[in-house]
Amino acid sequence: MYFNVGKNKYWVEIFGCGDPVVLLHGFTGSTHTWYSIRDQLAEKNQVILLDLPGHGKTQARVTSIETCCNELADIFKQMNLTTIHLLGYSMGGRTALTFAILYPGFVESLILESATPGINDEFEKMKRIKSDQKLAQFLLENTLEDFINKWEKIPLFHTQQTLPESVKLKIRKERFSHSKEGLANSLQVMGTGVMPSWWESLKQLRCKVCIIVGEKDKKFVQIGQHMNQILMNNDFYVIKNSGHAIHVEQEEIFGTIVNEFISRRRNN
Repeated sequence: MYFNVGKNKYWVEIFGCGDPVVLLHGFTGSTHTWYSIRDQLAEKNQVILLDLPGHGKTQARVTSIETCCNELADIFKQMNLTTIHLLGYSMGGRTALTFAILYPGFVESLILESATPGINDEFEKMKRIKSDQKLAQFLLENTLEDFINKWEKIPLFHTQQTLPESVKLKIRKERFSHSKEGLANSLQVMGTGVMPSWWESLKQLRCKVCIIVGEKDKKFVQIGQHMNQILMNNDFYVIKNSGHAIHVEQEEIFGTIVNEFISRRRNN
């Protein structure tokens, strides 16, 4: 179903009943990202999936990751939600963390899969902005297939080469469900470079946080370890035999961790 926020239309899917659990996908993902763990989570929770701006069926343009979070808050209010468990993967994790910092009273618990609080160093920040702008330009000047072929070959997804062909085809099909313009805009306004650095704000988080990273994703293992040292109230998991997308590469383990983490919050 669609929820309207001003001129923007967000695609939202709702399953089950119970405590609301909102799942935010990564760049080139959609609600389909979470279908593998949806039913398991929906046994005792209300599972809410949505397409972020530039992705899937959502018809929305935003100017920043903070604007996106403001619009998500509007949607949750339309749904009469007062508190949520919030899970995000990669770009969705950065969005989830931003939301938790901007709307602390809304978030009962936060699950971050392969997510970063942003970039502190100004030189590295500018480098990343230029890199994302270059990628967005490539998107606009070439076919969607050209971009997806390029995107699938980046080192971040190297570990996915060993996935079953059926799984790889499913992910590829999901990536083709977007428009070039939508993805390019997402890179330009919600990329890691342009978002605020939330490193200094991490210690302000009062909700319980669960950080999940893949053992083979060395960069995000380091980021996760750094976050783990700062946060006061968190769980930290490094998943063996997994790269960046743990929910794909170690689906069963990931689903169990998420389910148990939320169950513990419900029972406390």
